[in-house]
Amino acid sequence: MPIDNAFSERIYTLWDELSDLGAARAEESRRYLLSEVADMVDARQADWIGVVRLSQTMYRDPMFGWRPRSVFALHPDPNIANVIKEAFSQMEQGAPDVTTVRNAELAGTFRAFRLDELATREWYEGEAYKTNYRAIDRLDSIWVGIPVNEDVEVQIGFHRALDQAPFDDGDKEIVSHALRGIRWFYRQQMLAEGVGMASEQLTPTEGQVLQGLLRGISEREIAEENSQSPHTTHDHVKRIYRKYGVSSRSALMALWLGRQAPPNPGIQSDR
Repeated sequence: MPIDNAFSERIYTLWDELSDLGAARAEESRRYLLSEVADMVDARQADWIGVVRLSQTMYRDPMFGWRPRSVFALHPDPNIANVIKEAFSQMEQGAPDVTTVRNAELAGTFRAFRLDELATREWYEGEAYKTNYRAIDRLDSIWVGIPVNEDVEVQIGFHRALDQAPFDDGDKEIVSHALRGIRWFYRQQMLAEGVGMASEQLTPTEGQVLQGLLRGISEREIAEENSQSPHTTHDHVKRIYRKYGVSSRSALMALWLGRQAPPNPGIQSDR
């Protein structure tokens, strides 16, 4: 189903606005993307999940080595966070539900699904739908998988509440079009978190220091903004450089500009 001109123009404007926000405003730009696309399809909630492949050869793993490593909700909710945490725990144990397995089967390709394209008829009568959807006021979802590199993906879900109608193919087409043309954005987002793009994920404090580095301000100014001593800030900067495998701010910036490959994140197989 083709997207009409009004939606196309809105999507192109969104992409321009994301570019204008810049790399140093990663969380703000991520929230803005989710908010705008959710509004386009009348979704009440949206989730962003950073996923990495721990190994390409995990024996009989239903998720083919892929595991979630970060989650970001458009509208944070403790109850939903607990449900997602439990679902992640099941994935870590190699016991995901059928919707997760079907999504993982196509990892490495851009894909968009309505929930009923991932689920079986029996799944809707089972515990997974009751716990992970109905219990947290979710009727239906559109899930999108976006490869960042061969070992990193972003998976984004848009959700409608129980008092709404299910999504249709037109909604899926809008979401797919809005999220597909901005691979640079997902790369910047995963770099900002360090998820799969650094030897270790950044701590929240390191994330704040990183934003200052990307804005080009001095370490002393970063320290003042974050109520740190210059010595503490410098230690954070050194750890950030180590995690990204660089030795200077200019080399760090080169990663964001795509002029240097991210360091090998040290992905290893599970034992």
